[in-house]
Amino acid sequence: MAEGGLDVEVIDKAVFPRDKICGDGLTALALRMLEQLGVDPSGPDSWKWVDECLVRSPSGHEVAFPIPRHDGHHVAVVPRMELDHALVDRARGAGATVTEGTDVVGAVESSDAVEVVTGDGQRVRARWAVAADGMWSPMRKYLGVASEGYRGEWHAFRQYFADVSGPAAEQMAVYFEADLLPGYFWTFPLPGNRANVGFGVQRGGKVPIGTMGTLWDELLQRPHIRALLGGDARGERTRRAWPIPARVDSVLPATTRTMFVGDAVAACDVMTGEGIGQALLTGILAGREVIRDGPRGRTAAGRYAASMRRDLVADHRMSALLVRALKHRKGARAAVRVAGATPWTRRHFGRWLFEDYPRAVLVTPRRWSRGMLTPPGSFAQRATGATSAPAGHASH
Repeated sequence: MAEGGLDVEVIDKAVFPRDKICGDGLTALALRMLEQLGVDPSGPDSWKWVDECLVRSPSGHEVAFPIPRHDGHHVAVVPRMELDHALVDRARGAGATVTEGTDVVGAVESSDAVEVVTGDGQRVRARWAVAADGMWSPMRKYLGVASEGYRGEWHAFRQYFADVSGPAAEQMAVYFEADLLPGYFWTFPLPGNRANVGFGVQRGGKVPIGTMGTLWDELLQRPHIRALLGGDARGERTRRAWPIPARVDSVLPATTRTMFVGDAVAACDVMTGEGIGQALLTGILAGREVIRDGPRGRTAAGRYAASMRRDLVADHRMSALLVRALKHRKGARAAVRVAGATPWTRRHFGRWLFEDYPRAVLVTPRRWSRGMLTPPGSFAQRATGATSAPAGHASH
């Protein structure tokens, strides 16, 4: 919006850089959105480019799924502290006014404007508001469209590890542990033999949310997980848990003058818990509609709601169907074996899992195009020699 010539103010209660609880994985969708936004991964070594994901079924059957290694990058891992700081700097550099360390404590709408009140008593009036304020969105509460008691569809648990010496130092890994289904255990590699390690479970499923800390200690003692991390791996920083909202098909996407994006519109992938790509996509869609609306327009919110549903709801429903199959050992075992049956299925499952193309593209003909199943990656200028160069050789 700032580059489109609009007067934009960003108000955030955090002061950047700040940590954000997350798995830190960037899918092909997220990377394409970041490249489109002009985020430059070319500074210190904090990005880890990934070209393989190891998946383990409940029976112990393991399959390595390749990530495309040509025409740019398709998967990466970067700490949210670094990524979010880069996005804030990018917005500031584009001309947006960024106000940090400031809460929004109230909001009211009229037919032609929205006014927010900050914790220091300032009133900011604008034609449009884009609420990127999380699953417990204060803006939803102030505007009377919050869902009382909502706690998300999933809950995840994460800790950073240092001195990782096993396969997790270079590979992404997703383990479908029988007692976590339809959830999973993950390790995502970071530069310097570090990894983001965690697990996610479905709310109301096999694992009571209050027992996740105890289960975490037990998971780390399982021999195959210890082998994945290596004998010298050690946890660092505080281990933390967080909820994941994934009901984009049923939540209100906009009010008269406010558009909700990212977790505030519950846009996370209901199967994997991924939310970065969806947050960036919904933010971009909202910004485009505000620009398109012009100085006296009143239709941006309605068009945003339509475009958001068009781009996300079919994929969400496809993922929700697959979650049903992954609730049981037989379904998870069969899924891993079928996906790993041939080199062709392994290649395409890797692309499908990491959102290289829309999850429901085969059943949404309006999105069909030549090469739709083999799109190029992002940041092609960084991909030269990617299969032999250190994987964490780029940042913002």
